[in-house]
Amino acid sequence: MSAEATNPATPGPVAGPAARWRARIDLRRLGRAALLGPAARDRLPDAIGHVAEAHRAHYPDADLEPLRRAWVLAESSHRGQMRKSGEPYITHPLAVTLILAELGAETTTLTASLLHDTVEDTEVTLDQVGEEFGAEVRFLVDGVTKLEKVDYGAAAEPETFRKMLVATGNDVRVMSIKLADRLHNMRTLGVMRPEKQARIAKVTRDVLIPLAERLGVQALKTELEDLVFAILHPEEYEHTRELIVDNASRADDPLAEIADEVRGVLREAGIQAEVVIRPRHFVSVHRTARKRGRLRGADFGRLLVLVGEDADCYAVLGELHTCMTPVVSEFKDFIAVPKFNLYQSLHTAVARGDGQVVEVLIRTHQMHKVAEAGVVALGNPYASPSDTSSDASQEQNASHGVGADEERVDPTRPGWLSRLLDWQAAAPDADTFWSTLREDLAQDREITVFRPDGGTLGLPEGATCVDAAYAQYGEDAHACLGARVNGRLATLSTVLKDGDTVQLLMGQDPAAEPSKEWLEHAHTPAARIAIQRWIATHPTPPAHEAPEGTAERDGTAGVMSDATTDVATQGANPFRSSAVEPPTADTPDSAGRIIAESQPLEDQSDDRPGPAVALVDQPGATVRLAGCCTPVPPDEITGFTVRGGVVTVHRVECAAVTRMKGRKEVDVRWGDTAECRVTLFAESFGRPHLLADLTEAMAGEGAEIVSATVEPPSQQRVRHTYTVQLPDAALLPALMRAMRNVAGVYDVSRAQTTGG
Repeated sequence: MSAEATNPATPGPVAGPAARWRARIDLRRLGRAALLGPAARDRLPDAIGHVAEAHRAHYPDADLEPLRRAWVLAESSHRGQMRKSGEPYITHPLAVTLILAELGAETTTLTASLLHDTVEDTEVTLDQVGEEFGAEVRFLVDGVTKLEKVDYGAAAEPETFRKMLVATGNDVRVMSIKLADRLHNMRTLGVMRPEKQARIAKVTRDVLIPLAERLGVQALKTELEDLVFAILHPEEYEHTRELIVDNASRADDPLAEIADEVRGVLREAGIQAEVVIRPRHFVSVHRTARKRGRLRGADFGRLLVLVGEDADCYAVLGELHTCMTPVVSEFKDFIAVPKFNLYQSLHTAVARGDGQVVEVLIRTHQMHKVAEAGVVALGNPYASPSDTSSDASQEQNASHGVGADEERVDPTRPGWLSRLLDWQAAAPDADTFWSTLREDLAQDREITVFRPDGGTLGLPEGATCVDAAYAQYGEDAHACLGARVNGRLATLSTVLKDGDTVQLLMGQDPAAEPSKEWLEHAHTPAARIAIQRWIATHPTPPAHEAPEGTAERDGTAGVMSDATTDVATQGANPFRSSAVEPPTADTPDSAGRIIAESQPLEDQSDDRPGPAVALVDQPGATVRLAGCCTPVPPDEITGFTVRGGVVTVHRVECAAVTRMKGRKEVDVRWGDTAECRVTLFAESFGRPHLLADLTEAMAGEGAEIVSATVEPPSQQRVRHTYTVQLPDAALLPALMRAMRNVAGVYDVSRAQTTGG
């Protein structure tokens, strides 16, 4: 198909400092004549003149010698080879290089681009490329070289993309060359069979276009979208083309009128700015038509305002919102909060008197350059800070290359690419990698969540606490027990929002296993692959073969079986010794609670020390410690007289004290004994052997459990109530710390109910 047909309008040049950066870089105008020129084909060295001209527009002092040598090698290597279109094959690497030169790629990238097919399609070897042009060019050429089908069969394409992505993790310029390569191939796809066109277009849609978006190369992305649109949706494409043609024939142009009005507003405000019309490309027009229905003149483009400094962007915004009618809901600030693909701009919209709404983009010249070319506009991100031009010596470039035993750290590697590289290494086969890659790239928005230590995690929109766990801990996340989101306890299925603070609660068991239910909540490939791999290597045995006492962490049975078997059968008996043996197994009560209670304290032998004693100056009065707040020394206490002349003793901060203010308050004090009895609440996640571990930790701190209640689990959460006897009240803080340190326990508190 014709690439030129996808260009509805070609905007005029932008004057001033951005002269070489048009309102939208129009890569479509580069046809066959621009590649080879009117000169005879045997004057091949003259063909790179167009590349040199485009390159010098961005790098006036660039050394063109590497390009000349690369051209000589590429042309001689491909001589005699023809494309299916009938053109000499050399026109393809030349076109790819010209695309990158227009975008502002530096010399090393252009050199590798000219050579990108030599190793794949000619007798030239990677070693020869490295010897002639250095390690950096060698790495880039290797990164885009396809794997042979004879070696990989049907897996050749996904494995080639895997290889390319790994190389991109070390040098983002690898993907820049691949995107330009695919763009030129898509431009000339019309010579292929329709079924092959559709297959290539789908891969471009599912993989290359999302990658172009994530790397911020909008100039490539928009043209690729239009080319794919024309192949996969020819009828809708034709309808959209007719809409654009009809609008171009209109006598009036609301975009031009509002552009003049905006220029006047900014001129009166004394703001130096350039205002240009930015026509929408085909897919953008199509999307706008589906969103708004009937299109009006202002819907076929947007206004672009280019200024010199960041502060000028906000000055322009203020003038537009003051002097024109803003559509507040359309405002977005991507300068203060840039997109994950480097994009920065202010977006707003203003309304005309006739109801038409015009979208306005406000950015600096540098922002515009990055918005169009993305990572390509970064030049060589691996050069040392002292390098100020793109034509650094090959020796200097080679120092940043990747040898057999070293790995370059890419300072520009975005979070999504790091995550992709992590999970692809765990993908068990090419099919899993290929399908997961497409799913991953379909998630085109990111959120940032914060860790308690101040670090951040970049996650795709829709990610859950499960995803956060595997993003932070990798396969160690199998031991995750739960999470707190913004300080509140949350289930692992909780969907996170941008800006949330996430504290992951981790167990200490190295043999911890993930729950199969987590797969339902895993949104990221890293989480899904890690869980699936664990499940695949740990098949669930039949029920009659399951080891005794095993239980799933995601269900409630594990906690119940824990409570009914672990206390009586595992480790030291946590209950205090007495003349009457404690129960051998816990049993549920009528409310479903599981109760284990030792012999009452009154039945203990007389030689045991008594509990903490509260004294009151009322001869013969009976003193009782309130069960609602279980006061212990050295708590501040107060007392109230109740029926029968009994004095109940409460902690001063007990909620019951407020309700008892009408009763007679009595002065009480602690006696000399240090022993105390206290009720503690423990909140935990359900897991096997939790109760045994918890009671063992309590026994280790000298606590004797008088009674224990474990409520049925709810949403993986379990509530325990323990009444314990301590030989010294000073041991209470250490006991509570020991309980909190048990894996799965996330909170321990003193009893503080409303009872009295």
